[in-house]
Amino acid sequence: MSSYFRISRSRLALIHDTLVATLAFFVALVLSGAYEPLRAEPARLASAAALFVLTCVVSFRTFGLYRGVWRYASMRDLLAIGAAVTAAILFYLPMMALVQPLQTVPWALPHVAWYVLVVFLGAPRFVYRGWKDRRMRAPAQAAPHRVEKVLLVGAGDEAESFIRAVASDPRPTYRIVGLLDEKEHRVGLLIHGLPVLGGIDDMETVSERLARRGKRPDRLILTKGRDRIHGEMVRRLVSRAENLGLSVSRMPLEPGEVPRVGRGLLNLRPIEIDDLLGRPQADFDRTAVDSLLQGRRVLVTGAGGTIGSELCRQIAQLEPARLVMVDHSEFNLYSIDLALRESHPGLDTVGAIQDVRDRDSLFRLFETERPELVFHAAALKHVPIVETNPCQGVQTNVIGSRNVADACLTAEVQAMVLISTDKAVNPSNVMGATKRIAERYCQALDVATPQGGVAAAARRTRYMTVRFGNVLGSTGSVVPLFQRQIARGGPVTVTHPDVERYFMTVPEAVELVLQASAHGGSSEAQRGKIMVLDMGRPVRIVDLATQMIKLNGLEPERDIRIEFTGLRPGEKLTEELFSQAEPLTPSPVSGVMIASPRPTDRMILARSLSELSAAAQRGDDERVRDLIRHLVPEWATETEALPDRLGPDLPRDEAAPDRP
Repeated sequence: MSSYFRISRSRLALIHDTLVATLAFFVALVLSGAYEPLRAEPARLASAAALFVLTCVVSFRTFGLYRGVWRYASMRDLLAIGAAVTAAILFYLPMMALVQPLQTVPWALPHVAWYVLVVFLGAPRFVYRGWKDRRMRAPAQAAPHRVEKVLLVGAGDEAESFIRAVASDPRPTYRIVGLLDEKEHRVGLLIHGLPVLGGIDDMETVSERLARRGKRPDRLILTKGRDRIHGEMVRRLVSRAENLGLSVSRMPLEPGEVPRVGRGLLNLRPIEIDDLLGRPQADFDRTAVDSLLQGRRVLVTGAGGTIGSELCRQIAQLEPARLVMVDHSEFNLYSIDLALRESHPGLDTVGAIQDVRDRDSLFRLFETERPELVFHAAALKHVPIVETNPCQGVQTNVIGSRNVADACLTAEVQAMVLISTDKAVNPSNVMGATKRIAERYCQALDVATPQGGVAAAARRTRYMTVRFGNVLGSTGSVVPLFQRQIARGGPVTVTHPDVERYFMTVPEAVELVLQASAHGGSSEAQRGKIMVLDMGRPVRIVDLATQMIKLNGLEPERDIRIEFTGLRPGEKLTEELFSQAEPLTPSPVSGVMIASPRPTDRMILARSLSELSAAAQRGDDERVRDLIRHLVPEWATETEALPDRLGPDLPRDEAAPDRP
């Protein structure tokens, strides 16, 4: 029975607003001086009041005032009230003219009624929200628990959402003592009553001032996304926070995500290594990338790998006509195929188990799928493994790349993009040398004179190479290795105190690959060039290890020992993105440079590759190394370069792999 007589919240709100509209009408009459003239005519007064209330109720329902929840009343609700009241007043005046002469209604009435209605409708909603907020905070006062005092970095929408999330938490674990912001003009302003105490560089001063008032912060929270607070700023903040004894966290938001009030915002995550190494976001030319991929048939080799899978994810967002994912690993292919089917159910995708070494099968796949654009990311990439398996490295990285490039030519693919590595520059290992040979082959095809005149020239395939360094968190890279070593209590193994590498996040690398491909494919002047991603400054691996230990709340050498194991065969102290023989020129893409190595004649190179392929298939490691040295004269082997780079007593039995 109780449920039968229960009145819904929206109906209660409707009753409330009807009564409010009636009260507002008479208050407005009194304030505008129209009540006395109309009081002598009760019938006319009643009809005017009824018409006003009816107009208001219809307008309120039309503008959705009863779809909002009073508990979460916000500025959006206030704007809806303003719009509904404005519409009600505008409709009331002409309807009233049909009932009685307008002379009996003073012109001040609609203006006064507007303000009265907005106040009478808005005030109860916000008073109710404030009462609910205090009521939800009451249990926390009755059952005290530890509350961290926090200082927010950033005074934008994200910070405002976090403040509201804390305010609505029935048992808050955080007490916000103030905000810091990089924009000086916000200093001294208030956000929900909390002051912006200073700029980011004022952290020490602000912390000291708060400590004197008994509000010393325990934690620093970054409220802005990684795309707005880049690595250099995060490193500076973390370092200064450590000196002040503050822990550092950030809100659980992805770049570009719109914060929504809820408990999810309070689930802070620790600062991670990619937060420290990330760089300012490069300008993304969506138009150029759309023209490259939208409505095209795209094929990605190595689609289950770190770079290949991210390529597939970003390409899927650009609405290709068909996406063909090629990988020799069934599990990796299954994983990326499942992920895309869940995130893009309408996308036309196909997963093909295919080894790029199998030339005939690869050609059949290209003939069936007829791709228009190919991204070749399949490769053997781990330096120590390829160093001890040179024949396998050649068959995948050289012969496999040649097979893909030749299949693109035969299938008249519009463009092929080879994903290369900084280890191809003045290589000191087999992996880097094999990738350099693949670069040279694609370059030779790109500049080769087409047979068949103008028509053949117009449809010949473009071959583009994009070269970059290490990507964070990829399989076999140094970051996951350090994470495992720290989790088991150390030691963290670093090959050499001076070893350093370039790093880039996977999404950033792939985004730049797509942009570079879009611009490179549209320029005939860039035939035979290599696009080099700007990796910023190299990072010392020992500094990376130290920072990762600290991010886990531990102290290097006290809690976790760092052990130097010696460079492995083929490993460099420092990597290069281009050689002196490759003049650099700027490109129209921010974050991309153009290298111009001297091309090799395709026919001469093809004969050498045939001999190299035969030696690799025979398993003749020595002959393979001799042929690689002939094809890549700048290759300095480990026996030629290693002794000078090793310390006097450093063992050679263990090192941290560092390749994406």
